[in-house]
Amino acid sequence: MSARRVKPSCYISVDIEADGPIPGPYSMLSIGAAVAGTQDADGFTAADPEKLTFYRELRPVSADFDPEALAVSGLDRARLAVEGAEPALALAEFSDWVGEVSAGAQPVMCGYPASYDWTFLYWYLIRFTGASPFGHSGCLDMKTLYATKAGLPLRAVAKRTMPAHLLSARRHTHHALDDAIEQADLLVNLMVWPGPGGSGPVPG
Repeated sequence: MSARRVKPSCYISVDIEADGPIPGPYSMLSIGAAVAGTQDADGFTAADPEKLTFYRELRPVSADFDPEALAVSGLDRARLAVEGAEPALALAEFSDWVGEVSAGAQPVMCGYPASYDWTFLYWYLIRFTGASPFGHSGCLDMKTLYATKAGLPLRAVAKRTMPAHLLSARRHTHHALDDAIEQADLLVNLMVWPGPGGSGPVPG
């Protein structure tokens, strides 16, 4: 197949906040998403990550929680039990939003690292909607992307060791939408970064 006939990818930065290490016994309490950009045969095009966004807070699905995990986000489980969106409704709305913002392209979930957020997101999508707009493998791990471009072992990678120009100027707040937007900046910078031995402009 010609490269120019490959369907473009729409990269969507996703961050979730949860009250434990795995979905099912524990709950995803919030989800934030921001469109970071698109890639086709002609290259990568960045988007304004504040323009196309999604955010929901969800009702917990179980009584169990890890106090340390819950403290990271500062979300109130008691409030969410009353005010949080029903997971089936929130995930259906999320799937619809993904379909709208990625029209004409294949959506790709992006995270740093993607493993934790993808585990919760995929479980919730299948459990409450029966399908994933990203398929079963449509995710990109920014940590792996950086390790590959930098020529480093994956386990040697941490944000604190990355060149400062790759990082977002935004604060990491542990609010799912804030962090999704922040991670979108990181993805854009990584996508256009030529690597440590390369040259070329990198957006701030």
